[in-house]
Amino acid sequence: MRHIKRLLLLILVVYLLPAMASAGWWLLRDHPRTWREADWTTAHVLPKADADRNAAIYIMSAGTGGLKGAVASHSWIVTKASGDTTYNRYDKVGWGAPIRRNNYVADAYWYSNTPHIVREIKGAEAARLIPEVEAAIQAYPHAGVGDYRIYPGPNSNSFVAHVLRRVPDLGTVLPPDAVGRDFLADGRMFEIDADGRDMHVTLYGLVGVAAGQRSGFEVHFMGLVAGVDIANPGLKIPAIGRIGL
Repeated sequence: MRHIKRLLLLILVVYLLPAMASAGWWLLRDHPRTWREADWTTAHVLPKADADRNAAIYIMSAGTGGLKGAVASHSWIVTKASGDTTYNRYDKVGWGAPIRRNNYVADAYWYSNTPHIVREIKGAEAARLIPEVEAAIQAYPHAGVGDYRIYPGPNSNSFVAHVLRRVPDLGTVLPPDAVGRDFLADGRMFEIDADGRDMHVTLYGLVGVAAGQRSGFEVHFMGLVAGVDIANPGLKIPAIGRIGL
């Protein structure tokens, strides 16, 4: 019984208190009441696509809508091949055929929330990786009508995280508030990234661990992520995000 109490206290301190603090802060701010009232226009985060003919890849993230926005974000992928003057944006959404291409402006607000760049790659490296990224997108197994589940996944973050695992040279993982990122494709419970440098163990995205060069060390509980980033020193705080040291 003593060990159970200690475990419950640990869960409260590490996972639930940050989530409640994030929810409290969310309640103090103004939010659009419906998706129709939200701002979906460009946030001018990315450079104009026609200003630089070099290839580019951006992994983007922004707070999501409704009460879930208190603890969760939405992520997407943006690419631009060498010589192109427009971006291509890839999202997974919850209606119709879920994988959408250019359904929104590349750097649009998401439910009026300003996006930020999780990872940016430009030039020759981006040109090399874009075919791999597009192949991983095309091969995503949860791309059919009805292949979306907001929690624990497969959702928008499950899709982007899958691409990051399949193309490890992108060199990043999604933020700790990207709920659903730890749901593995086909409901698998174990996966090693394509380059063997990160390992993921999960019970359908609900409880699990991740460890490796990009993940550092993470413990997942009910979609919330706590951990330590080793390569780029920092703490991963559930529902709040990454804080650099």
